[in-house]
Amino acid sequence: MNEAPSQHHEPHENDDHRARPDETGPSRRSVLWSAGAAGAGLGMGGLGAGSAAAAGSRQGSAAAAAAAAEAAAAEPRRKYKTMIGVPFEKRSTLRIGIIGLGNRGMGMLPLYLAIPGVRVVALCDPVKEKAAQAAQLVTAAGQPAPAVYTKGDHDFENLCKRGDLDFVYIATPWDWHFDMAKSALLNGKHTGVECPLSLRIDQLWELVDLSERMRRHCMQLENCCYGRNEMRVLRMAHGGRFGKLLHAAGAYNHDLRQLMFDPTYYEGPWRRLWHTRLRGDLYPNHGFGPIANYMDVNRGDRAVRISSFGTPALGLAEYREAHMPPGDPSWKESYIESDRTFSLVQTAKGRVLRLEHDVSTPHPYSRINSLGGTKGVFEDYPERIYIEPDHTDDQWGDFGKYAEWDHWLWKEHANPPGGHGGMDYIMLFRLVQCFHLGLVPDFDVYDGATWSAPVPLSDASIKANGTPQRIPDFTRGLWHKPRQGVDSPKPRA
Repeated sequence: MNEAPSQHHEPHENDDHRARPDETGPSRRSVLWSAGAAGAGLGMGGLGAGSAAAAGSRQGSAAAAAAAAEAAAAEPRRKYKTMIGVPFEKRSTLRIGIIGLGNRGMGMLPLYLAIPGVRVVALCDPVKEKAAQAAQLVTAAGQPAPAVYTKGDHDFENLCKRGDLDFVYIATPWDWHFDMAKSALLNGKHTGVECPLSLRIDQLWELVDLSERMRRHCMQLENCCYGRNEMRVLRMAHGGRFGKLLHAAGAYNHDLRQLMFDPTYYEGPWRRLWHTRLRGDLYPNHGFGPIANYMDVNRGDRAVRISSFGTPALGLAEYREAHMPPGDPSWKESYIESDRTFSLVQTAKGRVLRLEHDVSTPHPYSRINSLGGTKGVFEDYPERIYIEPDHTDDQWGDFGKYAEWDHWLWKEHANPPGGHGGMDYIMLFRLVQCFHLGLVPDFDVYDGATWSAPVPLSDASIKANGTPQRIPDFTRGLWHKPRQGVDSPKPRA
């Protein structure tokens, strides 16, 4: 299932370079992680609550889950200065190390190499063949041979200890994001992490504290924030074309059934196994990030609470029945993840954001990407717009006529290289530019934590019959102050 790059195609998450192709179930580490989270809650809002059979028990469980979620979401005392508004140290050459050379890591490596002023110093992946292939790409681009770390699951710790790295890029399965980001931060490296930042509230808080303590940025590299449509809508929203903003919607609706059961696409069944662990929105970032930007979340407004609901989990089992032979390891799996989750997020200003997640039923790809205000609405997939005074006939308008609102990055790079319509390149180009010029990055650890929080909180809400879960204020009160983000002005070179 190979997809040709287009503006609306989604990054396939990185194959599990820590699971081997002959694995028949979760790794020992994954089993222990799941057992610990389910048993102790660990800031996940009472994970597992709300499952009693009797109505009275359900109500009691829901109330207990709500209380647990409130306690878990309470902001711990700030120990260090905020990272809001902190610029990168200006440097002419950005020296990076890459951890994870699966689908995503290998897809992003050529883009790093295509940006002037970037040197790929070190690579890490336990699969030696992948590391060797990546090293060849680096030398073929005319750079010195990178150091390679392939000695087991934790060799990334040695990469992070290097003294000649400015930035560590993490493109690995979700289970490892927290440990790797923590290692990079503790070793004084700025850190970029693929989605999500982490899957637990307590770990998100730990990354916030580590970023502040070490004075290093820890960023969610959310490429969809840099899509051409997303950036155009963002500028139009900030320009007042939608009036006062009221609502928005984002999603990750992407039929991944074939890929999740493919024995070679993901190196190990890591992606599919998450459907045996959680019931909530496993991948909210691509939908949440752009619409949070529209609403200036953490920059004048904030996400306050989330209420989630999920359908029965039927899609993966039906696909397995139709396509997988008897004796396949997948027959040992019991799927609990809702085929489609629906979440409503309310902001401090009373605005409403809708999130959806569905990777296990047949449907066309969509991130929804909708924004509505008092003067009109934009909806994507397909793109269309209706705003006053331009439209008054109850007929959708042509979004292409609003190209003058394109972000300056897209005006400078009208045909960027790479997949996903060029958003990957635009994101990395802007990241490197901020390093080269010593600028404040477009988003920070507070954004990444906010965008990732729906993973555990939606799971808790679904298990508590839709009970709203409080979303932590990772900025610790600094959200109310307007500040720039992805819609930053073009810098002077």
